[in-house]
Amino acid sequence: MDILKKSLLVGFVFLISMLASPNIFAQDKTDGENQKVEATTGATVSKTDGQAGVTVMIGGDTVKSNCYTYTKVIEGNDMSEEEIAELLNGITIQIGNLGDGENAVKVNVDSNTAECNNANVEPQETDDSAWGKIVKFCKTSGIAGLGENWKAIIMLLISCLLIYLAIAKQYEPLLLLPIAFGMLLSNLPGAEMYHSELWSNFLDENSPAYHSYGTILKEGGMLDIIYMGVKLGLYPCLIFIGIGAMTDFGPLIANPKSLLLGAAAQFGIFITFLCAVAIGFAPNEAGSIGIIGGADGPTAIFLTSKLAPDLLGPIAIAAYSYMALIPVIQPPIMKALTTKKERQITMKQLRDVSKKEKIVFPIVITMIAVLIVPSAASLIGCLMFGNLLKECGVTERLSKTVQNELMNIVTVFLGISVGATAVAGSFLTLKTIEIVIIGVVAFSFSTAGGVLMAKFMNLFLKEKINPLIGSAGVSAVPMAARVSQTVGQKENPSNFLLMHAMGPNVAGVLGSAIAAGLLLSFLG
Repeated sequence: MDILKKSLLVGFVFLISMLASPNIFAQDKTDGENQKVEATTGATVSKTDGQAGVTVMIGGDTVKSNCYTYTKVIEGNDMSEEEIAELLNGITIQIGNLGDGENAVKVNVDSNTAECNNANVEPQETDDSAWGKIVKFCKTSGIAGLGENWKAIIMLLISCLLIYLAIAKQYEPLLLLPIAFGMLLSNLPGAEMYHSELWSNFLDENSPAYHSYGTILKEGGMLDIIYMGVKLGLYPCLIFIGIGAMTDFGPLIANPKSLLLGAAAQFGIFITFLCAVAIGFAPNEAGSIGIIGGADGPTAIFLTSKLAPDLLGPIAIAAYSYMALIPVIQPPIMKALTTKKERQITMKQLRDVSKKEKIVFPIVITMIAVLIVPSAASLIGCLMFGNLLKECGVTERLSKTVQNELMNIVTVFLGISVGATAVAGSFLTLKTIEIVIIGVVAFSFSTAGGVLMAKFMNLFLKEKINPLIGSAGVSAVPMAARVSQTVGQKENPSNFLLMHAMGPNVAGVLGSAIAAGLLLSFLG
């Protein structure tokens, strides 16, 4: 109670100090129609696109940029930041009835004039009273912004739902929780932590800010700066180092045939790619959507940030949501494609793998995979490097660091920055719904691909493979392997498939990374 009383007292003193300040929230006085306001005292002008648009702000009210076109810009001379700064000294903004519209606005730049009628900006009398300052404060608050943007309210509700699923239902909480909170921050009106328009200009070849990280650092918010690690492909690769350090490739080395199951489980990626193209997605967007079928969040983020960054939010959320739902999605498909007799197949215990084999494996796989698919070098190289740190036995401290501290820090940065990209304008679209639906197709075909490959292999093998382990070929480690074990034990309580399923499971990690490299090389 004492802390509460002190907090209320501090808040009261702060409010009184604001109200007592003669300059706070002050705005330029207007005497009526046709009042000119100097840019340096009451108005600011900033560029919003690479050709004609500008934003004019008067006392906190924003006039739509499409209303204003400077003659200089129309003639083809893109305005640089320096040119805007020079123009500020020569701009006057005239408010009021100019003859063509009740709320018309005229912008004068030197001798060039552009007018916009019905701009919904009205001169307001300055109210220096305490009540006027409170009203001004309320108008500029985020709450007022919510009233003007119903989509932001929906996004906040979605973020709260994802937070609930991450905490209460434990759906991939380590990444879904940061993603959901990043979404929450970027959709709070007035927070200005993430600016989608900066990244639109970053990708616009006609913009002066094209591929300009300097502009992001200068004008961006906290989440814009953190998001640079996603755009540079840094975070997914660092996470792959941690994944490699936590992965035991022993089951795959002991049973190399399981590599085929991991490869077959990537079938859903390419089927989904074709489906996405068929319903109207561009090839680069379809490639990013297809990678959801790999059930590998970092790989999906890595590829989408390269091919279709505007879809990063929906694809990341779909990928991690479906990864959490693997125990729900996979069992019906596994049972539909197998007989009871096949599900009861027992498999012999795997042989022991020597330390030398485990050391040589990441080195050989890196060379072979990168020579075949060079564009997969970042993911495969980082994955195998992390595994080598674990298996070599002389870098235990580094291995523990990448498994814990590095992995945890990067996970926070990756999740919160990816979630920030899910702003209302890009998320609440038909494309998002289509991505969510196609994501189910991707997971289903990937699961089916692994199971059917195991059944096909059994036609030629003396020692039969339990087809249930084929479903573990998706790279959700170790969740998919546990699902295979659970379904198998329900059919035969004495059957232990976990270690056998780990072979195709870790093979799926390699397979999804190579598939991402192939898509990047063809579509990037």
